[in-house]
Amino acid sequence: MADRNMKRRALVYFTNFGSALGGGEYLPLLFVAELQKTCDVTLALNWRSDVAAAAKALGIPIDIDRLKVEILKPANDTFRKIDSIIPFFTTRRLKTLAKHADICISAANPVDFGKPAHHFIYLLRTFGDNAFLDYISHARPKTGLMLLKRRLRTAFAEAILRPLLGVRSTRKIVGDRRERIYPTSRYVESVMAGFYGPFNSRVFYPPTTFMPGADGVARDPNRIVYVGQIFPEKKVHAIIGIVERARELTGRDLTLHVAGALRDTAYVDSVKRLAAERPWVTLAGGVYGKDKATFLAAGTYAIHAERDEAFGISITEYLKAGDIAIVPDEGGAMEVVDSADLSYGNDEEAAQILARLLSDAAFGEKARQHCAERAAMFGYKAYLDSQNRLLEEIVAL
Repeated sequence: MADRNMKRRALVYFTNFGSALGGGEYLPLLFVAELQKTCDVTLALNWRSDVAAAAKALGIPIDIDRLKVEILKPANDTFRKIDSIIPFFTTRRLKTLAKHADICISAANPVDFGKPAHHFIYLLRTFGDNAFLDYISHARPKTGLMLLKRRLRTAFAEAILRPLLGVRSTRKIVGDRRERIYPTSRYVESVMAGFYGPFNSRVFYPPTTFMPGADGVARDPNRIVYVGQIFPEKKVHAIIGIVERARELTGRDLTLHVAGALRDTAYVDSVKRLAAERPWVTLAGGVYGKDKATFLAAGTYAIHAERDEAFGISITEYLKAGDIAIVPDEGGAMEVVDSADLSYGNDEEAAQILARLLSDAAFGEKARQHCAERAAMFGYKAYLDSQNRLLEEIVAL
């Protein structure tokens, strides 16, 4: 047994820190910052990233000089292609690092450390399990020859290829009771249990570090906001359509302000085209820190459209900034807002909710009070207290 007087060695896994920093990037950086107080920490990433820049942008005090960063993906293009099918090279490297670690933590879904570890759920759609992806996206069930091929591929991978390469699948990891799995919400816990069956689960709400503090900013009663990454899954097209429909229903000059990094992608280009055709849509680009506080404080309403969101950190930001959030009637976002009156099943319902908020003063005030009460549950201090208690338990194991 290791000498408890010596610093313990912690290995934290994440994917990478890109130019688009969302809520998911907070968790690994906050874990590293807290673990550095008592442990020697290694951060393992799939791809090379500017960790220092990410920590600075998000305001997280990491001692970069003391942090060891390891890159897992192979440099060789051929090996990378193989690794994209079954992560043999990534897993082999991660297992090697884990041999020298007392504590192993994945901040990006279950991964194979080669020994029991702590796995925090990141994004459901990145589990790497095609059948699970079909399950959460309500895809039409495979039938006939397509189903047979899927089952044969899965059986070959699970029974032969993965064991031969020494790489456990997500199914094997989740099903292993020695592993500790931390879903980001009761919704995620329920979805995972519905597909994988019972597992060693403990719900842990992710960091909600945003702190409102934009004094003197006038709140625009016609302003709707969105903050987040501009990906197809975020359904920014749908949000634009909802606001457009609400403009028709109310006759109000509603405006939509979208904050998110404008990366060079086909989807961002399509959003830009929609915005160019609608002068009431503003694309603000990435906003962080005080700029985000000012951006949200100027709004009155917020719309979220991703239905399978594991939690919805941006939703807590809306609430804490004083915005009334309209969210889908499933997923982690619904759990955060916790209001049937502010949850919708389709885009028309969302537009109707927004129109009612604009026209029914009593309904609007009730919604505002409810959102303020929910905001109080997701304060930064409350998160840090929860995180630090959990990490203290993990380090003591």
